[in-house]
Amino acid sequence: MKLDILKTLNAERAARRAAIVVTDVASGAQRLVRGTEAGGDPLAELLDQHLRSGKSGMVETPAGRFFLTVHVPPPKLVVTGAVHISQALAPMARLVGYDVTIVDPRTAFASPERFPDVPLIAEWPDVALPPLGVDRYTAFVALTHDPKIDDPALLHALARECFYIGALGSRKTHARRVERLKAQGLDDATIGRIHAPIGLPIGAVSPPEIAVSILAEITARLRLPAKAASDKPVPEKAVS
Repeated sequence: MKLDILKTLNAERAARRAAIVVTDVASGAQRLVRGTEAGGDPLAELLDQHLRSGKSGMVETPAGRFFLTVHVPPPKLVVTGAVHISQALAPMARLVGYDVTIVDPRTAFASPERFPDVPLIAEWPDVALPPLGVDRYTAFVALTHDPKIDDPALLHALARECFYIGALGSRKTHARRVERLKAQGLDDATIGRIHAPIGLPIGAVSPPEIAVSILAEITARLRLPAKAASDKPVPEKAVS
């Protein structure tokens, strides 16, 4: 790999930005494509598929064979709310490769006994979230049911292009949330990025089942094309 490509790649990785090194198998020529530039590349569709899967591999194109070496940041999951759902969600998410952090100023909930081996920040979102480096490779989940905690956290996540943002609550609960966020100056398109009711509609009842539905929706948003990931049916009964 040429030094200029290596330097650029290292800079992208340090900044938690995706990149792909495209190698022409026939000639050995290489070029680096930043994740933000992939849409304008001649191999755009293939690059998008590999960025979503996070896997490197060989591709066949009319222009020849190329090996795509994919570099994507490890995904993060930030959760506000050290609740029962979080207790189930945290180990599941860690199992599939997420760097999980739980934020909750209520120390009775955010305790090591309830969340062994999971980073806990017992602070309000305005203090806890800025140092976490929330970015477009972060999934953000609000689960406290407390507007004083969830609303500032959602504002932070929406401003930082998280690839997934979800919030617990029924349609009525979310409607009230929407009005509060509009009062903070957010428009409909921005608020529309919030997945609420949260999770895929699998009829989940217990906290572990709700955690499964949330993680499944996060995975769909990360791995599937945007339209496919957003085409979920409306559940008959939302989680309250």
